[in-house]
Amino acid sequence: MSISAGEVNKLRNITGAGMMDCKKALTEAGGDYDKAIELLRKKGQKVAANRSDREAKEGVILAKVTPDGKNGVIVMVNCETDFVTKNEEFIAFVQGITDVAVSKLPKSIDELKTLSFDGKLTVADKIMEQVGKIGEKIDVTKLETISAEKVAGYIHPGNRLAVIVGFNKSNPDDLARNIAMQVAAMAPIAVDKGDVSQETIDKELDIAKELAKQEGKPENMLDKIAQGRIQKFYKESTLLNQEYIRDNKKTIAQYLSETDKSLTVTGFKRIALG
Repeated sequence: MSISAGEVNKLRNITGAGMMDCKKALTEAGGDYDKAIELLRKKGQKVAANRSDREAKEGVILAKVTPDGKNGVIVMVNCETDFVTKNEEFIAFVQGITDVAVSKLPKSIDELKTLSFDGKLTVADKIMEQVGKIGEKIDVTKLETISAEKVAGYIHPGNRLAVIVGFNKSNPDDLARNIAMQVAAMAPIAVDKGDVSQETIDKELDIAKELAKQEGKPENMLDKIAQGRIQKFYKESTLLNQEYIRDNKKTIAQYLSETDKSLTVTGFKRIALG
């Protein structure tokens, strides 16, 4: 049957697929738009299968907080090329998935993929649609959530790094953002000393002892030296003990206490590409 340019353009506007792909799908579907859309989705599934051995090292990472400020999410969607990450339509697609995540607060990526993206397609279906449209391997690879009395989010310019931080009580938005930026810049591994795993502590102590031994320190001083160096590790690697990046004369704990002595961070999540 003959397919008009208008019909092809209509399907293109609905799906975002290429003109020739739309014409072929409509012809094969006998002019049935629903069948044509399904064929295009199947094409996306085929592309995904063909590219299953390709690495998706690029991507977009976005963070968003619920309107009540008590929940936050980070979503990372990977693709293959930096060119795609700069495409406004692709960024909007990732924003759409982030909107779904922040509205439903799924507990896993698998659960997120079963949720409705737009009332017609699930998130998983929408991903396949994008694969067919863009021709690259695309997938949601990370999902992080935080719930607290107040949650702040930060997206670093370029959408390659995002942070969410939870606080035990309400606080000024500029302060919350400053803490989120601290996490982005300094990449702490834990909130406070007591949150560092014993495995990590043991590893750092072993490294400190070995360094001291190589420096020729006396054997009976190695434990004491290692304990001193672990304190330096805490200062560099735990958020509340880090120097505040905007004023290195105070720690993050001191910065928070200037606003409210009982204000603290309950948790954070940080996702970055690479």
